[in-house]
Amino acid sequence: MANSHDHGAAELSLDEKTALLSGQDMWTTKPAERAGIPSLVLSDGPHGLRRPRPDADALDLHGSHPATCFPPAVALASSWDPELIGRVGEALGREARALGVDVLLGPGVNIKRSPLCGRNFEYFSEDPLLSGVLGTAHVAGVQSQGVGASVKHFAVNNQETERMQVSADVDERTMREIYLPAFERIVVQARPATVMCAYNKVNGTYAAESRWLLTQVLREEWGFDGLVVSDWGAVSNRVAALLAGTDLEMPGSHRDTDAEVAAAVTSGELAESAVDTAVARLRALAERVRAQAGPVTVDFDAHHQLAREVAADSLVLLKNRHQTLPLAPTGRIAVIGEFATALRYQGGGSSHVNATVVDSPLKELRALLPEARVDFAQGYDTTGSADAGQLREEAVEIAGRAETAVLVIGLREADESEGFDREHLQLSADQAELVRSVAHVARRTVVVLLNGGVVSLEDWHDEVDTVVEAWLPGQAGGGAIADVLTGRVNPSGRLAETIPFRLSDTPSFLNFPGEQGHVRYGEGVMVGYRYYETADVAVRHPFGHGLSYTTFEQTDFHVTPTGPDTATANVIVTNTGDRSGKHVVQVYVAAPKRPVSSPARELRGFAKVALAPGESTTVEIALDRRAFAYWDITRDDWTVAAGQYQVQLADNAHDVVATATLDLAGDVLPRPPLTLDSPISEWFGHPTVGTALTAALSSGLPQEQAEGDAEGNADALLMLSSMAMRQFVGFLPRPVPREVLERLMKMSEKYPEPADT
Repeated sequence: MANSHDHGAAELSLDEKTALLSGQDMWTTKPAERAGIPSLVLSDGPHGLRRPRPDADALDLHGSHPATCFPPAVALASSWDPELIGRVGEALGREARALGVDVLLGPGVNIKRSPLCGRNFEYFSEDPLLSGVLGTAHVAGVQSQGVGASVKHFAVNNQETERMQVSADVDERTMREIYLPAFERIVVQARPATVMCAYNKVNGTYAAESRWLLTQVLREEWGFDGLVVSDWGAVSNRVAALLAGTDLEMPGSHRDTDAEVAAAVTSGELAESAVDTAVARLRALAERVRAQAGPVTVDFDAHHQLAREVAADSLVLLKNRHQTLPLAPTGRIAVIGEFATALRYQGGGSSHVNATVVDSPLKELRALLPEARVDFAQGYDTTGSADAGQLREEAVEIAGRAETAVLVIGLREADESEGFDREHLQLSADQAELVRSVAHVARRTVVVLLNGGVVSLEDWHDEVDTVVEAWLPGQAGGGAIADVLTGRVNPSGRLAETIPFRLSDTPSFLNFPGEQGHVRYGEGVMVGYRYYETADVAVRHPFGHGLSYTTFEQTDFHVTPTGPDTATANVIVTNTGDRSGKHVVQVYVAAPKRPVSSPARELRGFAKVALAPGESTTVEIALDRRAFAYWDITRDDWTVAAGQYQVQLADNAHDVVATATLDLAGDVLPRPPLTLDSPISEWFGHPTVGTALTAALSSGLPQEQAEGDAEGNADALLMLSSMAMRQFVGFLPRPVPREVLERLMKMSEKYPEPADT
């Protein structure tokens, strides 16, 4: 951990120290050579390097050195494979070192609150466990190469609309259970070198200025010992940000914010030790990333093959009627769609990668099907300049002559990007019409989707045989698509987010993207599948869904307690088909009745296994305390309620295969002593005080009258149950002596000891 009394900082003047804590330019920090602190290079992005060339403009998103464009997080998450993502992280770290990059800005682990978020392609999932496990693997892989990672955007940055001004207004339980756990897991398990604070406000305070987020939660509770860097331009008040825990402002600013910090120290507003602490963290970062400094070579061909492998394992087979896929090795196939020759493989904005090479799905399909005739028609034009009707007619003509038509469609980069949110989930009208027209004449129709955010399938889903969700598959996506369509790779992707029927079905529909500078997270913890399953809202394809070319059987599911609030779930998985394949075991937990509203089920563990035909394996998934806990706002802590928990083995968030029950005693919580401000429901409901209070109120009354009063007052007590005792006593026909109330309050302090009668 960085020493707040850093000896190097003592060698520097106050002005020199404050200067270190803001960028030198867009992508580098300032050096202090005589104190042994070098200039560090930071670079986008999460799925590929975007190191600008020396002659490129600082804001030129396309003027970067060539690098491997791996599948963005939207695709990686559908692999449900942390080992695979760790390998991507290692490759990213190696390319970063080769280009002299010290800190790679990623991964992004913000939750997909709404499918409309323009940056969803950079994020993993609507589920915090899946996001956290995959993000941890990503960070560990990057940092294994001596490059620092920067986990972003901390926190509650779930939209692009007014992202630099909007206040995300979120209750603490929702924050702790949904929006913070991915960051927490990564910080605790992978020790990222840096955390990037977000642009937005959180409950009215800029994330960069939130001491609760950056110091109390991140450092004091989670033990983070790295550097907090601002998102580019996220700091509006440098002194307030430094006080909160933002160590480094990026990029370099034309405003003289360094002087503002120095002036605050001189005036006593800011302790110089705070500056020293931030400088020490910067020094520690430099020492950490430079420890493995040295030249490395990159095998870009090998990285391209890795990108292809990863993309293929990330494709999700949503539907496969009549076993249309895999394609037969012979016969006639019609490939239709501009994206089949000009692959849409990444998102827009700061993560844009200058790919080393880009595969064409059409070219790769022809290479894998040498004995088949593969025809092509453009089908649609993403620029809108061509005659849509004529393109559609050409597509219909070749589809009518083919055994199978393969349409490659999706969103244009202009439809989704960093900087703006989408307004709907629809594909373009010409693409939807194209699919329907082709499906009308083709014997079999396959649709391959290329999109960074969820799209509606409702205009044509039921008219086609097969749907493959390829997301944005990276530069080798063309080969990956061909691998899956031909059966060279058995699809094993699972949805990391729900595909709804309608936008209006989504839980944040009425509260996205907010108004008048605020966005209210009114759905609380009911995000994604948690809402759909709890509210019984039907969806097109549920979270966790994905098909295979083989079949799997899961047997002997059982749960074994390993402690008062921990357990293991075990299941035998068998490949019962005739192809090798991979299966994702998904374990959910359904909680008993608790003091808080609870989702119908929550993902609490998963594992991906590869099996040959006829092969079986036993999968064991550990369920820790947090698998059964909720955030108790009355205690400011995680709490396990007593009761019977259902541990569910499921194919996806909707389809439960098997259930095992687990009885937990729950946490023994001290009952807070009663006061005159406690509601009367707590007084009458107290195990010892309740009986004594009832006796005191009935004291001196004939038995029949006391019993009659008790029956007649039951409804009144229910109506007044939330009234404080100090108000309630004023409603009583006979006053209760103050000494009696004080004796009863004293009695409540001794619970659970027997009352002294």
